[in-house]
Amino acid sequence: MKNKTFDYDLICIGSGPAGQRCAIQAAKLGKKVAVIEKRRCVGGVCLETGTIPSKTFREAVNAYLARQDRSEGLGFADRRRADINQLLSRVNAVIQRESEVQQDQLQRNDVNIIQGMACFKDPHHLLVTTDNGDRTISAQRFMIAVGTEAAVPPDIEPDNEIVILADGITEMNRLPRTMSVVGAGVVGIEYASMFAALGVQVTVIDKRNRPLGFLDYEIVDELIYQMRHKRVTFRLGEEVTGLEIIEQQSRKKGLIRLESGKHIIADLILYSAGRLGAVDRLNIKAAGLTADERGRLSVDDNYRTKVKHIYAAGDIIGFPSLAATSATQGRLAACHMFGVKSKPMGENFPFGIYAIPEMSMVGATEEELTKNKIPYETGIARYREIARGQILGDNTGLLKIIVHRETEKLLGVHAIGTGVTELIHVGQAVMQLNGRLDYFMQTVFNYPTLAECYKVAALNVSNKLHYSSLTKAVAI
Repeated sequence: MKNKTFDYDLICIGSGPAGQRCAIQAAKLGKKVAVIEKRRCVGGVCLETGTIPSKTFREAVNAYLARQDRSEGLGFADRRRADINQLLSRVNAVIQRESEVQQDQLQRNDVNIIQGMACFKDPHHLLVTTDNGDRTISAQRFMIAVGTEAAVPPDIEPDNEIVILADGITEMNRLPRTMSVVGAGVVGIEYASMFAALGVQVTVIDKRNRPLGFLDYEIVDELIYQMRHKRVTFRLGEEVTGLEIIEQQSRKKGLIRLESGKHIIADLILYSAGRLGAVDRLNIKAAGLTADERGRLSVDDNYRTKVKHIYAAGDIIGFPSLAATSATQGRLAACHMFGVKSKPMGENFPFGIYAIPEMSMVGATEEELTKNKIPYETGIARYREIARGQILGDNTGLLKIIVHRETEKLLGVHAIGTGVTELIHVGQAVMQLNGRLDYFMQTVFNYPTLAECYKVAALNVSNKLHYSSLTKAVAI
């Protein structure tokens, strides 16, 4: 078929970071573009139930904790429990505002927004179910950016009261006194730390022996220590064999059965054991595509599927499943679709885990370098040694840099504490520019700032290299 027979040059299925950026980039290239979104607001999972709600909830929790600290500083403690409705009111306000911003961005670039459920009829046609009925639309090219859905427990249906998924946090109407989190991935750990900070007794359960295995072990150990200090119990290496809702003292509670024979009872069970690609209702088979067992699509380096005119980006293609990388993937895919040269996404993208405390990393971990037999040295700066850390009242944060022992090239940065998801970008920039230890040794950082951690960590590395006589670094 000739291009003029299509309704659109490009249809993006999903308006999350990948779909939105792909649509806007194509529109800026003069293409006729539509975005189809099945949810109640533009922005997809990222905006409605994922990244934005969880990060906003975290800030609401931190604001509540700050008010508690001020009360204690006056000689008395406000022992009233946090009001979940007040915490979530901030979340809903941010979702509404951010949705308006993203909708405006699409509309001012002349992207047509279609609210409805999309389903492939064939490789070039979609059946879209809307409130006004069904319609068929066609496009020369497609971007599949439908994201993921939370995996559902195999033996019980979440009731959004006792057993909930992470997507249901924004619909909570009470703050539990006890809570069990099944799954120690990023989402599970983030919410476990937030509720623990609110005084909820939290138990984290995971069949793996370590949570967040992709992070530096030292950072994870520090996180576990701080969470245990807030009375979080970790049941690691434990397999969940069943979930039930029971009556106890005239109240409904959740009962978790573990393979080891343990029983855990909680007011609330958050099931956060993975996510699946949201392709079930998309009928991708009609487009000539198949997904793997986790509902993910395979793509090449340009985010093109095996069907030449269909692309996919974001969580639906798997790792790294970050909002930031998804947005870049969507933009690069649009450039490739329409013949615009562009440089690939940089390898040194950062990870941010918005727990309390937050963590962030870029580059290699010690475990990875050890496995690959790459010689390295580390330098650590602790917030208690940094004036800004004292000002912020954070005595537990730390930043670690890893450099090659021979070339002194920066290989990785790992941090935990206040503001580290912002602080990590300094290290990211240095790594992207193939920077070395001498950059931090020579650079002057504002005082007092957390960025000084880089200088302190660099001095720590330099001293180690000097005393081991493996470099000609000047002794400090």
